Amino acid sequence: MGQALGCIQVNQSKVAVREQFGKFDNVLEPGCHCLPWCFGYKIAGELSLRVRQLEVRCETKTKDNVFVNVVASIQYRALPEKIADAFYKLSNANSQIQAYVFDVIRASVPKLELDAVFEQKSDIAKAVEEELAKAMSTYGYEIVQTLIVDIVPDVHVKRAMNEINAAARYRLAAKEKAEAEKILQIKRAEGDAESMYLAGLGIARQRQAIVDGLRDSVLVFSENVPGTSAKDVMDMVLVTQYFDTMKEIGASSKSSSVFIPHGPGAVRDVASQIREGLLQADYAKE
Repeated sequence: MGQALGCIQVNQSKVAVREQFGKFDNVLEPGCHCLPWCFGYKIAGELSLRVRQLEVRCETKTKDNVFVNVVASIQYRALPEKIADAFYKLSNANSQIQAYVFDVIRASVPKLELDAVFEQKSDIAKAVEEELAKAMSTYGYEIVQTLIVDIVPDVHVKRAMNEINAAARYRLAAKEKAEAEKILQIKRAEGDAESMYLAGLGIARQRQAIVDGLRDSVLVFSENVPGTSAKDVMDMVLVTQYFDTMKEIGASSKSSSVFIPHGPGAVRDVASQIREGLLQADYAKE
């Protein structure tokens, strides 16, 4: 209707290509334009200046013979100063871009192993962008950004990679657990050693206290009871300890049956054995 009246409206972010008698004449910017059809003018078509995005999925093989799907996202737009080239030189920009992406990816990825493909994803994207920018500028298009958004290995390879990763983590967990058990055992052994050391100190101090008490008892008894010797005092102490021991054995409900001499002469025998042992020990030291 607008062309029939000799006027046309071009929307924002678009340009229109005007022809005269089938030949390119001019590029019309957004706004209202006169189009005298009687002089052979007509609109051949419109072209968007917005940034467009094309997602390309390319299947290829890595150096270690693993098939992967590489997904590339290409952002591009028509150059305002090359609208005629973008409109007339290229019939399908998407197909052209897709062909260049396939070419670069299938030339780059087979040189790398699977792990290197993931590590050098940005390098692959840069190579694709450089090749596209050089090729598409001839056709009036600018490559704004190229991204490798996904690398998908074969499902069996992915499962194997996950199993390898899981096994490595299990091995690390087992190692850490073993180290923890080792530390616990060392700390437990150190605690036992410290406990035994302290128990030994306690027993030594207890025996020292007993010896000091016996010495003091012998000295006091000898001073207060004239005519008594150290031997008499020791015999009396042994008798006292003998009856204390008998009392403790009888009072303990968990004690097994113990048969020991119960006559007073037994104390004398015990005292004689202790004295003989002490004398033999002193003789051996000399």
